[in-house]
Amino acid sequence: MGPAVKKINSQPSRMRVFDDFMASSDSLRVYHSRKLIFSSTREKLLPLVEYLDGCCSYRRQVVIYDKIVGNAAALLSVLANCREIYSPLGSQLAVATLERYRVAYHLAEIIPYITKSDSPDMCPMEKLSIDMEPEEFYTRVKNFIGYQK
Repeated sequence: MGPAVKKINSQPSRMRVFDDFMASSDSLRVYHSRKLIFSSTREKLLPLVEYLDGCCSYRRQVVIYDKIVGNAAALLSVLANCREIYSPLGSQLAVATLERYRVAYHLAEIIPYITKSDSPDMCPMEKLSIDMEPEEFYTRVKNFIGYQK
């Protein structure tokens, strides 16, 4: 396993943005050309699903700041045309997905998998996302959570 954080020497401002994000109540922020285009304080995958459903332009590349990046979030980030992602916590499953789709990642801590908040069991979304492609997972997760626009 490589380093948990891939350094970007030419972008110190991104680390300041990350620090600001971590001090906020936001669970997700999406930037395009250094401009904040989406933010949310909602929990789990709902902010990414909302971004994909309402704000996402699949043609523009974005930078995502997320509080937790499991494989589920990694797949949705790929679908959002994310070129770089920052988080204090990510899973090994997410790292494999991000590397497969050539998304740069900056994770302060990498754990084997994301767990349920109340037990050591694997998070249901992490489990659901295994061996899925981004579009397939997006469709399944919207059905799983009963998401309606």
